[in-house]
Amino acid sequence: MTEKAEHLHFIGIGGIGVSGVARIAMARGHRVSGSDVRESQITRAIAEEGAKVTIGHRPENLAGCERVVVSTAIPSDNVELQAARKAGIPVIHRSQMLAQLAVGKHTIGVTGTHGKGTISAMITRILEQAGWKPGFVIGGLVHDYGTNARWGEGDWMVLEVDESDGSHHRIAPEYLVCNYLEPDHLNYYKDLDHIIRSMAECLQHNPRLVKAFVNGDCQGNRRLLQTVSRPVVTYGVETEADYRGQLLDRGQFPIRFRATGHGVPLGEGALAIPGHYNLVNAMGALALTAELGIPFPVARSALAEFRGLENRFSILDAGGLTIVKDYISHPTGMKRVLESAAQLTQGRIFSVWKPYRYTLLSYLQEEYATAFAGSHEVLLTTMYGAEEDPIEGVDTEFIARKIRQSGMNVTVVPKDEDLIGALEQRVRIGDEVIFFGGDDFFQMADRWALRLRARPLG
Repeated sequence: MTEKAEHLHFIGIGGIGVSGVARIAMARGHRVSGSDVRESQITRAIAEEGAKVTIGHRPENLAGCERVVVSTAIPSDNVELQAARKAGIPVIHRSQMLAQLAVGKHTIGVTGTHGKGTISAMITRILEQAGWKPGFVIGGLVHDYGTNARWGEGDWMVLEVDESDGSHHRIAPEYLVCNYLEPDHLNYYKDLDHIIRSMAECLQHNPRLVKAFVNGDCQGNRRLLQTVSRPVVTYGVETEADYRGQLLDRGQFPIRFRATGHGVPLGEGALAIPGHYNLVNAMGALALTAELGIPFPVARSALAEFRGLENRFSILDAGGLTIVKDYISHPTGMKRVLESAAQLTQGRIFSVWKPYRYTLLSYLQEEYATAFAGSHEVLLTTMYGAEEDPIEGVDTEFIARKIRQSGMNVTVVPKDEDLIGALEQRVRIGDEVIFFGGDDFFQMADRWALRLRARPLG
């Protein structure tokens, strides 16, 4: 590395985004320490890779560090953050740190409401297949590589760019993919108009931008296109676009498609991961890599072998029951998962969800009301406000009533630990259970699946 090696301390090093930046920092020769509130798969792995990881936030964890790296999730009253400011230790956001670490690489950024992790991983897999040996930082564990970040021997780096808190303005990639723009992260944005303006500014004010790639199937993106004057390539499935994919059948394994580029047939391909919505993600990856000069046969081969990300439509066989785990908590994404999940079973579907954020539930209440179409029953646990200020009248019962009004059968199970018992009273062999949420739900689903494989349902 050319820059001076430093001792960097990462608060919340177990977070999927922060840990990725920490891994790149170690690869660049920096000494890395970090802390988190609990031990996890990530904290254990990153400690094995050379970071000094402490469980629990304490001022003494900063000993010897020269800069502190944080994410937006770290509250201002965090004891380590306060100690750093009191001691005059520079504090930097993880997006700024990533931008600094990526200097010297050609960068590809992927952003948007849904699918950015999957597209980032698909692009990485195609570049790898082409022999480019790319680096990457992605907000999920990529099954093909067993990690969420690596430096890479080549000249290119793929970055999942988080737009949730405006930090996408701190990273100026040469190529940027915007997959969807829908109302989300309304703790930071006022509304969809604000989201579109922010993304337009990100494109317009990036002096390094060579070309942008935009999902033309998304109405928010179509509005974005009306406000920017930078070079843009479109991709999609449902609408006319520069690069377009067409499903060849309704099967899930594999998902077969035909692709065209600028009106010229490229050929047929297949995806080995479930979820028809992944075709539009694949077209984003195909559009970008084609514009970089990678032949379609190379991309087709990479996509046929791509194994996806952890907890993105992850399927568990559980003693005659099918369990699906998906990180999505946005109603549009939930609908897409359920549409594809319905093709995996002839049995009933049970959807399990912990409502998330007062702002989202309030703004998207009508969308959530119909998000679970196709479910035999929806089981909700007590909502997670994510440190937002409560909104009067918006709580678990509020969203349960909304879903019931659309004709759905809804049960509120207040405590997470009671979920499995409630499910076991309801499900039978051949049914499917979809867990929408985060790591706590997924760990619960994994334990349940393991137990059911040893002792199947009667």
